[in-house]
Amino acid sequence: MTYSFFNFASRRKLSVKHTLISIFIFASLIFCGCDSDFSVSSFWEEHSPFQNSAENSESVSENETEQIDDKETARLHEYLDSLFVEDVSSNTLNMHYSLNEPEKYGIESYEATLGEISKKSSEQSLSAMENRKSVLSGFSVSSLAKEDRMAIDVLNSYMDTQLSFSDYYLHDEILKPNTGIQAEFPILLAEFRFHDKQDILDYLSLLSDVERYFDEIINFEVEKSKSGLFMPDFAVDTILKECSDLCAVEDEHYLITTFNQKISAMENISDAEKDKYIKKNAYLVTNSLLPSYEGLSEALTTLKGTGKNNAGLCFLPKGKTFYTNLVHQYTGSAHTVEELEAMTQKKRDSDLSTISALLTKNPQLSAQSASFDIDVSNPENALNYLITQITSDFPAPVSTDFSVNYVDKCLQDSMAPAFYLTAPIDDLSHNCIYINPAGDSDGIHLFTTLAHEGFPGHLYQTVMSYDAGLSPIRSLLYYPGYIEGWATYVEMMSYKYAGLSEDAAALLSCNQSAILSLYATTDMGIHYDGWNLSDTIKFFREYGITDIDTVQNIYEYIIEEPAHYLKYYIGYLEFLNLREYAKQCYGENYSNIRFHQAVLSMGPAPFPLLEKYLTEYYE
Repeated sequence: MTYSFFNFASRRKLSVKHTLISIFIFASLIFCGCDSDFSVSSFWEEHSPFQNSAENSESVSENETEQIDDKETARLHEYLDSLFVEDVSSNTLNMHYSLNEPEKYGIESYEATLGEISKKSSEQSLSAMENRKSVLSGFSVSSLAKEDRMAIDVLNSYMDTQLSFSDYYLHDEILKPNTGIQAEFPILLAEFRFHDKQDILDYLSLLSDVERYFDEIINFEVEKSKSGLFMPDFAVDTILKECSDLCAVEDEHYLITTFNQKISAMENISDAEKDKYIKKNAYLVTNSLLPSYEGLSEALTTLKGTGKNNAGLCFLPKGKTFYTNLVHQYTGSAHTVEELEAMTQKKRDSDLSTISALLTKNPQLSAQSASFDIDVSNPENALNYLITQITSDFPAPVSTDFSVNYVDKCLQDSMAPAFYLTAPIDDLSHNCIYINPAGDSDGIHLFTTLAHEGFPGHLYQTVMSYDAGLSPIRSLLYYPGYIEGWATYVEMMSYKYAGLSEDAAALLSCNQSAILSLYATTDMGIHYDGWNLSDTIKFFREYGITDIDTVQNIYEYIIEEPAHYLKYYIGYLEFLNLREYAKQCYGENYSNIRFHQAVLSMGPAPFPLLEKYLTEYYE
């Protein structure tokens, strides 16, 4: 089911604070490690959810790749471009964030729409994927360059993953506290850019479409309720509060003030037109958008109490299989859930052992690691500083612009501590990072957050991958394991750019990794193994975390956002595995810069395909 807005790349919400080093030292004395050993390659043939698409791809020798068929290449590009135009124009909000000038892609006439949420549209989408897979199978893979072969593999794997959800339409949830439509929508409206009059007209048309779109959301939730798949009451309460916060504005709503500011700054329309648009937007916000959120609140209030399951997905009919599919979709990993649980435990034990060894060597290291002297009061300056520091490990960034904004007060409780809005593929200079003042980030935590969202994180990865010349259709394929895994992977590296000693940087990095591993284990424990609240409390107590309210908040949030933490942590582990694989392949020729260049050039993809093509992209 394709419904969500794909432009957010965010730093996860964490309920446990970052001051757990002493707890982890204690825990490391209890948990001494795991003998299990995993690598990306070891499970490719047996367990990959992308196995069919890989098997259907023709193997290409080094000599064969030199025999590129220009006609076959042109035919493929024409087909992929047609898919991009068809998909990107089906949702005007996504199109606006994907393209600065859609007319250059032949998109000149379209109906402004937020898309459709219905069983019929979902079935039509799945049917279209089957047809596309059939067409892709008709291309002669051996006559294509590596970029085109990989594009076919990635598309096939993406469609295989989507098709695996064909029997789970109502298992999905589109109203989530952090990543749901109701949470993302206001920010995307606030950041909607106006280049010309058509953009304004599209924006106003989208506001006019909100009531219909929210009615379809409500209908979806009603069907979930009838099927016994509706959300727990505590999840309803979370969404109700978000809707209430958005609507409870004492002065003029920020979606009115931001619109007015953007319109006033435009030079190519008359004052009379500006006044007309300003009045129209105020009317639509007041009489369409806010009433739609109020209507959603009323519907959810009516449905509250109809949920049959207040625990993990494994307690739903076919819920364990649904969660397994969700894990593969969110992580891009080929491992089973059981293998991911063991990988997570092994890395946590390793991190705790490292922390213990570092503090045994230097008992003052914890205090020394708090000495952070880089000024982060101006996030733009901190990002520019990071640009100068990362070139020892990463290719020089493409020259681009960026801005840092702050989440409006009425959205702070529902938004992540920070997030990045992706740049349009035809305008890499427009990059926006949002900081949530309620995210409790300052000092070293804000510095690593900026690394996660900016350089060498989301912003850098997005611009570098676009600049590598990926097919436009690939910008529409969401691979959260790669995207959030990369940002987490580089976040862990960013401690060494913070002016800390090597040991202090390692201490903080291992501490952050260990914290995140707790959430990953809990996610799999709740949704796959059936942990209840008592099980979750017991698990955190083993690591010295005993505040019941904190653990209950974590438990409920993970039920509301299944597999959310896995895209960060499992993606991170898979990047570590991929890096080790690259070191084995290239021996003395390995360098971080060359590895990262290969990964960025390949772009977002499932990890088995990244491994498959790594040697071809390694230069």
